[in-house]
Amino acid sequence: MKLKLVEKNNPESLVSATGSIIPPSGIREFFDIVYSTPDCISLGVGEPDFITPWRISDSGIFAIKEGYTHYTPNRGLPELREHIAQHLSAEYGILYDPDTELILTMGVSQGLDLALRSILNPGDEVVIFEPCYVSYSANVTLLYGTPVIIPTYARDRFKIDIGLVKKSITAKTKAILLNYPSNPTGATIDRETLEAIAELAMRHNLIIISDEIYSALIYDGRHFSIASIPALKTRTIYLNGFSKSHAMTGWRLGYTGAPKFITDIMMKIHQYTALCASSIAQYAAIEALTKGKKDVLAMKSEYLRRRNFITGRFNEIGLSCLIPEGAFYVFPDVSRTGMTGKEFALELLRKEKVAVVPGGAFGACGENHIRCSYATSMENIRESMIRIERFVKQLL
Repeated sequence: MKLKLVEKNNPESLVSATGSIIPPSGIREFFDIVYSTPDCISLGVGEPDFITPWRISDSGIFAIKEGYTHYTPNRGLPELREHIAQHLSAEYGILYDPDTELILTMGVSQGLDLALRSILNPGDEVVIFEPCYVSYSANVTLLYGTPVIIPTYARDRFKIDIGLVKKSITAKTKAILLNYPSNPTGATIDRETLEAIAELAMRHNLIIISDEIYSALIYDGRHFSIASIPALKTRTIYLNGFSKSHAMTGWRLGYTGAPKFITDIMMKIHQYTALCASSIAQYAAIEALTKGKKDVLAMKSEYLRRRNFITGRFNEIGLSCLIPEGAFYVFPDVSRTGMTGKEFALELLRKEKVAVVPGGAFGACGENHIRCSYATSMENIRESMIRIERFVKQLL
């Protein structure tokens, strides 16, 4: 049968309007340029440079050899959920029922998607603090919600202004999205501020979504989770995983904790969109939680050494750089050079073959900054700082 071409019909007009308007990831867009630059030193990738500890990998390999390669229960392996519940209770004082309040997800990214899908209706507003991870606003927009942006600044050590939070809350506000320690700044949120946010959530009947994927990488003091506040238990969706703490980014395994009435909704969405997380990754994660603490502490110790070095070097060079409290990023201010973060990053890549991420990718208030990851070897960090110093001296 010969099909007749209808000239008025245009399949390009059928794509999602929402999908069309969201911008591409500022990180990935920049690294399309990076990948075409040979002999480049990258301070841009937001993942551990360590290989997954051998005992964890061996547990995954053993699972494959023994044939544990089938679907798991939708919520995840019961044994792993038990270990996660015990871990959260012991480390952070967060209490979850492993049978009704935990779900294993394909990374924290899927956990965030489930969290937002479970609570948002079109037009709902979500308060987001920038600079922040690039997917937060996009995920809200994809669900026909409205991101409400509250900026934070280096001059305030990226601390949250509670007064601005109060002013941002409207009748349409549904949730407040937190990430601490932060990607890209490395800043965390102090207990007093978290308690003030908790009070606002209770007063205005809001949900808190708390992304704490970097909680194991706090260098000074102890991590305090908003999910541990008893009054917040019924209105908090907690997100965490194994990618950053155990160098398991490629295993794609995270988890959510939430009250049963929210978890039940998340479970239905999870069943229809993903079914379950990787069985192999889940068996590996059991080993990570039960015998991987020494590995986490060893990696954290090395990150601390790198943090102190790279922060000191940026300040010596004359680019103001706060000492991050956690994660593995620094967020120096490059405005002294007369360049924006994007201009600086592009010229640095072109002239010195060092890749950093323009701070504007994480929100407008990051425009004069660059994000540098110290999750790379000390050798690479030392050489990159020599090149950055040479580049800056030409500008000043």
